[in-house]
Amino acid sequence: MPLLATMTIMLSSCFSTGLGTSSTGGSTGSVLTNVLGAVLSNVLLGGMTFDQSDLIGSWNYSAPSAAFTTEKALTKAGGTTAVSNIASSLASNYSNIGINRSNTSFSFLAGNKFSAKVNGIPFSGTYTYNAQNGEIALKTATGTIKGNVTKTQKGMGLMFDSSQMVSLLHKEGKVNNTAALQAVSKLAKSSDGARVGFELTK
Repeated sequence: MPLLATMTIMLSSCFSTGLGTSSTGGSTGSVLTNVLGAVLSNVLLGGMTFDQSDLIGSWNYSAPSAAFTTEKALTKAGGTTAVSNIASSLASNYSNIGINRSNTSFSFLAGNKFSAKVNGIPFSGTYTYNAQNGEIALKTATGTIKGNVTKTQKGMGLMFDSSQMVSLLHKEGKVNNTAALQAVSKLAKSSDGARVGFELTK
């Protein structure tokens, strides 16, 4: 336990960079401020993952989150600057959709069940999780959505590729803002290996 805590602190100080930006308040004139926690290494494969027991609990949306599948993909895209730019653009689009801390959350339960709200729309189902690589699959009434889970400085990053993210927002969150959906999809496709999603905190 102490060894794990020490390793986490060391890795955090070595790899952390600002990723997420949050819009303050709910007004249309909100300014993007307050850089939040970062994915500890900006990569999903080889990054810090959770044990399934640590995944269990209620998690609320706190900021957009972005990362790349591998270090090679991250470097090719332009490094941490690319991650920050994607996350900053996501913040604007999430604001247009209406996503905020009070209407977007995920709860992972014992027995591989989960419940969630995205854009205020509740849904639930079962999930499978691979603690070795952080891959997660959410099985709902409309289908299966596959993504990745990784540790951030303040909680957890839950991220998806373009098609899976659009499926989550459109099918589960009932988001009909076509322009915002297309913008989110475009951000996830902006570089090979890019993933977009949510930073969640307990």
